[in-house]
Amino acid sequence: MNKEPILLIMAAGMGSRYGGLKQIDPVGPDGEVILDYSIFDAKRAGFKRVIFLIKHEIEKEFKEFVGNRLSKQIDVSYAFQQLNVLPQGYTAPEGRVKPYGTGHAVLCCKDLIDAPFAVINADDYYGPEAFRLAYNKLSVMCDDDKYRYMMVAYLLKNTLTDNGHVARGVCSVDENGLLTSIRETTHIISSCDGPLYTEDGSVYRRLSGDAPVSMNMWGFTPSLTGELEKRFRTFLDRELPANPEKAEFFLPFAVNDLLAEGKAVVNVETATDRWWGVTYKADKPQVTEALKKLADSGVYPKPLWK
Repeated sequence: MNKEPILLIMAAGMGSRYGGLKQIDPVGPDGEVILDYSIFDAKRAGFKRVIFLIKHEIEKEFKEFVGNRLSKQIDVSYAFQQLNVLPQGYTAPEGRVKPYGTGHAVLCCKDLIDAPFAVINADDYYGPEAFRLAYNKLSVMCDDDKYRYMMVAYLLKNTLTDNGHVARGVCSVDENGLLTSIRETTHIISSCDGPLYTEDGSVYRRLSGDAPVSMNMWGFTPSLTGELEKRFRTFLDRELPANPEKAEFFLPFAVNDLLAEGKAVVNVETATDRWWGVTYKADKPQVTEALKKLADSGVYPKPLWK
């Protein structure tokens, strides 16, 4: 019998561009936070277990405003991303404050991962469709699917903000719906001519609005944690010394390596919902208005948790 899929929510980010702990900032018509919508959509898709990945520094505040309430709706566990959670023999660089990235975040949860699992960001609104796609795929995975992963992609045009530039992982997908590569594009803007990107800060090029992009909604089997452990050591040996205060071990980079090695395959499921994120403080009114419209149209009850 397949084990029930797990939802892993990464909530240890510092929210530097936003200017606060945006994971607990109310955005819904009845004071809901974005995490409320993720848990609501995940629960009705079929998920029964969630791991919150946080930092000890925000544990009290996070549990008080979010975790304790949501533990009444779904089975909740906690893992912690701390700078000193490193392989034996390694120490954190002096002066380092920034977490080591999303790949390290998943590694911090390895002792709780015993089934196929989905990974999402705590401060992003993904919509009901994405959770259905993820749960349906993960719930039928078995031991033979050890290195068969999945990703929920979005159309680029459904992920942009009018309030600044964004970074997106632009995906290449073959005729069988399998991911072949992800190209990290760090400066994309919305314009009247569609999405534009620049690599040098001066020359802008077009991107298709229908290009599939990764918004950090992945589905993996537990085999990923072993692969991350090996690659994280390489990161600590080669990349961190070159930039000890800011270098990060990104989850998509590890997936790209596995694809290049022919070790894993990633099925891409594309969601047509609008993705919303609060990258900048100016994004919050738009997200608030969007969630109000969804509630008014019956997509969500009011209040969300009756």
